[in-house]
Amino acid sequence: MENKKSEELGTIKIANEVVAIISGLAATEVEGVAGMSGGIAGGIADMLGRKNLSKGVKVEVGDSETSVDIFVIVDYGSSIPDVAWNIQDNVRKAIESMTGLNAVEINVHVQGVDFESEEEIEENEEE
Repeated sequence: MENKKSEELGTIKIANEVVAIISGLAATEVEGVAGMSGGIAGGIADMLGRKNLSKGVKVEVGDSETSVDIFVIVDYGSSIPDVAWNIQDNVRKAIESMTGLNAVEINVHVQGVDFESEEEIEENEEE
């Protein structure tokens, strides 16, 4: 499904995939986000690389508004509510400024916590 906007000169169409990629990039820019999540498979959250940003995002686009579900993994030690609010704010700004769509709902689903950076810090301190 694509977003269509009627203008005097014609129609502007924005594909759902475009909104999903914008959302994924905006979410990964937030401090405390370890990466996007592909969902829970067998009880373990699968972390996706930068190539699959839209895979951790579910988008519904209407004529002038959109709703987004974002699935993320946060860094250990980060304040999850603060990270989630920052994701919502950054994604809303990115969508509205780049597409002109009104982001009515941005749901953040925290699928896991990344302990890798904490383990690396501990290993470096022991050496």
